[in-house]
Amino acid sequence: MEEIHLPVLLEEVIHWLVPVDGGIYVDANLGMGGHSAIILKKSSPSGRVIGFDWDRDAIELARVNLAPFGSRVTFVRSNFVRVKDVLGEQGIEGVNGLLLDLGLSSLQLDRPERGFSFREKGFLDMRMDDRAGITAADLLNGEAEAELADLFYYYGGERQARRIAAYVVQERRQGKIVTTDQLADLVARAVPKRFHPKKIHVATRVFQALRIAVNRELENLEKILADVADILLPRGRVCIISFHSLEDRLVKRAFRDNANLQVLTRKVVTPGADEIRINPRSRSARLRVAFRHS
Repeated sequence: MEEIHLPVLLEEVIHWLVPVDGGIYVDANLGMGGHSAIILKKSSPSGRVIGFDWDRDAIELARVNLAPFGSRVTFVRSNFVRVKDVLGEQGIEGVNGLLLDLGLSSLQLDRPERGFSFREKGFLDMRMDDRAGITAADLLNGEAEAELADLFYYYGGERQARRIAAYVVQERRQGKIVTTDQLADLVARAVPKRFHPKKIHVATRVFQALRIAVNRELENLEKILADVADILLPRGRVCIISFHSLEDRLVKRAFRDNANLQVLTRKVVTPGADEIRINPRSRSARLRVAFRHS
């Protein structure tokens, strides 16, 4: 296989998902196929995975990485909001397991031209699907100051949201804000030094907020959460890995409030010290698991 992004909470996902021979599983955010490769191994010889991803590069790499599994894998270049519809189109009444890993992969973070990271200069794109229309640069240069402040605060938890939004509006009067380094530098100037966080870059929350808005991540998550019980067969399991409190609250509430689901993880599952040491990006991961009654 080609290089595969380190799958987060892999042992825990396999433990809770319990892949078996003959089972059908949906990897709703396929990435480069790290989780799916193990699901396919554990469900051999006839278990299947239907992998969804709207990132063109991810789908192409997953095809290479999962090629040894042949026809046991079906690739769908689409957002996970279409899982229920696609399964219906394929005549699949339900699946034994659904995995949704909401994290970014190195494929996005380590490519400057994607605009997800402030570590290197790149265009402020942030679209998971390059067929979509609105980029982070579009939002920064087009939204009113009040809307930007709300976006930074509600999607990023940024306490200096109003101040940063004011700086954005002032800066764009001189010219458009179009690169990651421009935005990172602006946020660093906007936030007083005494309020700079110690463990993360000062622009982290603003980048998160823009990414969530560009990709409509919370709306998409709410949609698939509403479909979970219809996607699963009776006794089928759903595993969802989230990476910030907004996502985790939505998952926790949806699992609790759905009468067709029973929560299996009384406490949220988090990575151990060994995994965090090997893969520091896993430190924010939170796994919740439920199954369908009947």
